[in-house]
Amino acid sequence: MVSIKDRAEKALNKKAAIGEDIDLDEYETMDVDAYEHVDSLEDLDKSDKDTLTSVGMDTTEEERSASFLQMDQSELLAKVMYPGIEVMSTPQALEKYDWLSDYMWNAMAVDADKYTATTELDGKSGYFIRSLPGTKMELPIQACMYIGDDSVRQTAHNIIIAEENSEINIITGCSTANHVKHAAHIGVSEFYLKKGSKVTFTMVHNWDKEVDVRPRTAVIMDDDSTYISNYILTSPVQNIQAYPTAYANGDNTKVFFQSILAGKEDSQIDQGSRTILSGNNSQSEMITRAISDDESTIITRGDLLGKSQDVRGHLECMGLILSDDSKIYSVPELRGECTNMELSHEAAVGKIAEDEIQYLMARGLTEDEAASMIVRGFLDIDIKGLPDELAKETKKLMELSMEGM
Repeated sequence: MVSIKDRAEKALNKKAAIGEDIDLDEYETMDVDAYEHVDSLEDLDKSDKDTLTSVGMDTTEEERSASFLQMDQSELLAKVMYPGIEVMSTPQALEKYDWLSDYMWNAMAVDADKYTATTELDGKSGYFIRSLPGTKMELPIQACMYIGDDSVRQTAHNIIIAEENSEINIITGCSTANHVKHAAHIGVSEFYLKKGSKVTFTMVHNWDKEVDVRPRTAVIMDDDSTYISNYILTSPVQNIQAYPTAYANGDNTKVFFQSILAGKEDSQIDQGSRTILSGNNSQSEMITRAISDDESTIITRGDLLGKSQDVRGHLECMGLILSDDSKIYSVPELRGECTNMELSHEAAVGKIAEDEIQYLMARGLTEDEAASMIVRGFLDIDIKGLPDELAKETKKLMELSMEGM
């Protein structure tokens, strides 16, 4: 039987099916003990705390149920403030639980491409999050992947398990320190949602404009489970390619992907979402709002596959072009493999309507203020499935990310 390591080594030069190829040899991997642990996020210096705050981290930890921080390859903090959940580094979890190895590379193939292979071969890192059966935790768990040195290749293998009838909210922020200009981040996240569970996952990316980013995410869902993903990218990035996939294997599963993308400067953004509807009466809604400015390029992808009876899915992508030198490509895909199902999509790309600008200017706004208001309104989408207070906080994250737009 071929080992996971052998499979990874064979795929080390395997290009991804889509997206620009990255020469990972340009970057170096830091040791896992390069940084010392901290007792609290408040122990970080002000510059780092400010950066973490910009991606949704509460450095006081007062409004969080748990915290995790990885800088480069080092775990700096793993702390749980409430019972019913577990948060620790993936290596620590593998030492604690023999059964965890059965989850590793189960949702995501280790040989999917050079990025998954590199994550395995660079050594264990990342976080393990688990909600115990019956836990209902409204206060979010926060996790941050932070790059603290220039020319670093950061990898993380994250495992998230929601046990039966549990509910958790996760806010994860990814960013670079102010002095970091050129780096790479590869994050593999495998989600396992057991019967009746619910996971809300909000990710905020705030990278420097010369950072290469390759997230790899897969979600396996049992009966009556719900997965909600909110993704926010409004800062420049060198290039990013992500295509998270939810496998709605159980009956009566619900999947929601919502993405806000803002292309600035010469950013290359290739972002999508996919749902495989295999369980009876499963459903998915995938919504993307994208704006392109300067010389940026955005490719939005969506893939809905209906494989069972009574499944429903809707795919929606709306793009707004703010610069003649920028581009938006929308690539929706619907696939049906049974009779009693319903899949639909809606896509549109355009510019700001001149009459809307004139209307707002007639009411006292400058042209720039009018354009900014229209853009912010365009990017404003409903936050699904969250308690009121958490929905308000997620809205604040979006508003914070859109400052200056």
